[in-house]
Amino acid sequence: MNQSTEKASDYSSKAYFDLLDKYWRAANYLSVGQIYLKDNPLLDRPLKASDVKVHPIGHWGTISGQNFIYAHLNRIINKYDVTMFYIEGPGHGGQVMVSNSYLDGSYTEIYPDITQDKAGMQKLFKQFSWPGGVASHAAPITPGSLHEGGELGYSISHGVGAILDNPDQIAAVVVGDGEAETGPLAASWQSNHFINPIHDGAVLPIVYINGYKLSNPTLFSRTSDQDLQHYFEGLGWNPLFVSGNDPQEVHPKMASALDQAIEKIQAIQKQARENDDPTMPHWPVVIFRSPKGWTGPKTWEGKPVEDSFRSHQIPIPVDQNHLEHSDELVRWLKSYKPEELFNADGSLQSEIAQVIPKGTKRMAVNPITNGGVDPRELRLPDYRSYATDTKVRGRQLAQDMIIFGEYARDLIKLNPTNFRIFGPDETASNRLGAVFEATSRQWLGEVDEPRDEFVAPAGRVLDAQLSEHQAEGWLEGYTLTGRHGFFASYEAFLRIVDSMLTQHFKWLRKASELTWRSSYPSLNVIASSTVFQQDHNGYTHQDPGMLTHLAEKKPAFIREYLPADANTLLAVANKIFKSRNKINLVVTSKHPRPQWFSIEEASELVANGLGMIDWASTDQGLEPDLVIASAGTEPTLESLAALQLLHDAFPEMKIRFVNVVDLLKLRSPKKSARGLSDEAFDHYFTKDKPILFAFHGYEDLIESLFFGRHNNKLTVHGYREDGDITTPFDMRVLNHLDRFHLAKTAVMIQPAYEEKRDAFIAEMDRMIAKHHRFIRDEGQDLPEVSNWQWTPLH
Repeated sequence: MNQSTEKASDYSSKAYFDLLDKYWRAANYLSVGQIYLKDNPLLDRPLKASDVKVHPIGHWGTISGQNFIYAHLNRIINKYDVTMFYIEGPGHGGQVMVSNSYLDGSYTEIYPDITQDKAGMQKLFKQFSWPGGVASHAAPITPGSLHEGGELGYSISHGVGAILDNPDQIAAVVVGDGEAETGPLAASWQSNHFINPIHDGAVLPIVYINGYKLSNPTLFSRTSDQDLQHYFEGLGWNPLFVSGNDPQEVHPKMASALDQAIEKIQAIQKQARENDDPTMPHWPVVIFRSPKGWTGPKTWEGKPVEDSFRSHQIPIPVDQNHLEHSDELVRWLKSYKPEELFNADGSLQSEIAQVIPKGTKRMAVNPITNGGVDPRELRLPDYRSYATDTKVRGRQLAQDMIIFGEYARDLIKLNPTNFRIFGPDETASNRLGAVFEATSRQWLGEVDEPRDEFVAPAGRVLDAQLSEHQAEGWLEGYTLTGRHGFFASYEAFLRIVDSMLTQHFKWLRKASELTWRSSYPSLNVIASSTVFQQDHNGYTHQDPGMLTHLAEKKPAFIREYLPADANTLLAVANKIFKSRNKINLVVTSKHPRPQWFSIEEASELVANGLGMIDWASTDQGLEPDLVIASAGTEPTLESLAALQLLHDAFPEMKIRFVNVVDLLKLRSPKKSARGLSDEAFDHYFTKDKPILFAFHGYEDLIESLFFGRHNNKLTVHGYREDGDITTPFDMRVLNHLDRFHLAKTAVMIQPAYEEKRDAFIAEMDRMIAKHHRFIRDEGQDLPEVSNWQWTPLH
């Protein structure tokens, strides 16, 4: 027998499995101790009330099975010398990654006060689900964590995003059988159509079926292995089954299944890379059945606990004020035989430590889980070279997203391995077609030529699955591992992933509090096909609420940009792709639009966040009678048209026009460090003159941003939840964001024009009525609207 054969044999020997079992028992012991104990960690004296937490909090049901999986993944890393990281899909099982990183020493390296001895173990136990301590789910504070455990459904998507362009990485993704019932997780099984075996790494899903959710059985647990095999084979996966409740029998079964899985992955990659053959493979998936609450209490008060929903959280009722059953807790903890696992000083016995990978092979300190393996800044093209000509303002029409697409095309060329575009089959619809001059959609499924377009096994665009959850989850995994990109979608359907964005925000916020956590490229979200230009789509496609949703978050991590034209969008792009640790929301237009700002003006607008537009103002630098402000493409267009109507009718009216790009700059510095000071705010909006603000989103967001400022004479016209299948201009009329309603309001909020406004208001009402009749007769907007052009005011 040669040396390699002997080594492989060692990893399958009874002696090795005995050590692996001890490691597993040690992880289980630590995990139970974290739920209940705050002192006496080795139980080397009788348990007393002060040793136990007042309110034990945590989740036991998923823990033991995951610890079992983690132990066997360590074995795989050692045996095959692979680079792997762990994604904990089941959610509230925070002890898994804490316990295992503590055993391998990485927890102590990151948190030196949690030493690998009795004193450190005591601190480890006390801090869990404790005020000022660590959460009961995987979180940024947990070494090795790449995935926020507070919400279920995204584990595979995050794992796939992480291994894209990381060919040497394997994401071991544990999918809970409860999580498997969510829509996003079910959709993510289609990820195998997008993993290129030549250029990307691999995802090894491990479906952990322990039978129950919080109080109900899981669907997979009541599905036969035969049906599960058909299900996963039908989805293009190669399932491997492991089940049992006797550890001595399950250890070799799990080892065999994981051996097959790793060897299958390596064979797939070897064949693909040596033969330049990216044919879609059938990747392995492990289906692992074990009892929920495995190795815990079997029954309680005559009812089953292990292998039932009753093991989900706290299996036995023991706390500092209720020690009647403390003997049962001690019996449970001592069933793991801690004296065989830990030395008297609390350190792990050296023979058990032999089964733990070393250095960065430990999953908890794999660099991919902390900002990436080889993070690099983007090489950005000069955004100014894509600028549109605005010498005659408003006369040149351009489609902002087409211009941005040309910029994105060259971003791809300059960054061929660390920049990608994600979306749900809307790249072309969002007018980003230029990117296909540089790349294709990545797609490993069957290609039907000539019907399919821009589809290839390798590409920088991932939009061929109609799933917002999947695309956004891929981008999260991609940026959390140090790469860059953006997620583009129709504005209304961004709301599908607003909870995902919330979880990502929470990750960024908590990670920023940890000195050992690396920073991340920003997560960039582009909203196109917006509420005020839906054309053939109707009310269902109208919802600008993402602006409000994100604005509610901590301001340090959120940016919202509403560029009014292509040049401003280019300047915004240059800014967001340089930023870090942010969620950048960009709301923009894909339709032909007048172009307003030179590239120099646009750059200044973006740098300052907003600006007074001299060429559209008639106050001549004096105190105005009225301030008109706009934020957004259509609000800016309609504000300028309204301003011209006002100037023609009331040439003496002194109007100041303010365009806002960086919306959240309007916040008070009391709420945001980057907010405008009161002095700067008054400089733009005055202290006491009427303000008419035309806004792309819900009006109360602007009202909240103005709250507490000197000037309370604010009127906002925005989206008022009125929509239909109608013309673009009529969408604005329905919501009073059109030029006629804006102009009416402008004179109505100025007392000085009370005597002069009636005829003007009547004319505006006449135009609105004319518009109403015309679109119903002709099916298109008024020529006065469609053909309108800006005329210089002075």
